[in-house]
Amino acid sequence: MKRSILIPLKTLVWLACLWPLGVIVTGVATNQLGPDPAGAIASDTGLCALWLLLISLAITPLRRLSPRLSWLIKFRRLLGLFVFFYATLHLLTYVALYSGFDVHAMLADIAKRRFITIGVAAWLLLLPLAATSTNWAIRKLGGRRWNLLHKLVYLAAVGAVIHYWWKVKPGVLSPVPFTVVLVVLLAARPVLAWNQRRKLRPVAA
Repeated sequence: MKRSILIPLKTLVWLACLWPLGVIVTGVATNQLGPDPAGAIASDTGLCALWLLLISLAITPLRRLSPRLSWLIKFRRLLGLFVFFYATLHLLTYVALYSGFDVHAMLADIAKRRFITIGVAAWLLLLPLAATSTNWAIRKLGGRRWNLLHKLVYLAAVGAVIHYWWKVKPGVLSPVPFTVVLVVLLAARPVLAWNQRRKLRPVAA
């Protein structure tokens, strides 16, 4: 993709990814987050992180479906960093607004409330991915080890969806769309990889 097109596209992606944060900040400033502002912030940041995570996971299957979409890879790192950004805001909402920075209360919650346990685990899986998102880290680790490390994103995505299911009340089906999209994306990878290998096999004479 030409640089003259790539720069405006990246600018649009930046603006789109920052838009939810702007909505949250505006809501806080104007006191329009409803009767439970902390809950609204936690919900919005968590959903934003999850949607961006699924969008970033969709890039590889889309590239394999059509070589014309190979330019999408240029946005994966940016989306991944925004995933970590919103996931961190989601965690900080709990740390600051729900636990009041009380370490003992947080440790007790992590130990006894399973949705918090799996949520923290998912964030910890994202941490090394964000820390090694630079070109320097890729060179230092080597392509093979870097790719192996970044497969943790699949576990993080599964953990994030489970976190959502365990957070909502029984009978609430709002996590269903996320679950369906994640299952499709995870199932598509081996199928598309097999299809690609099949095309590369030499044709028997």
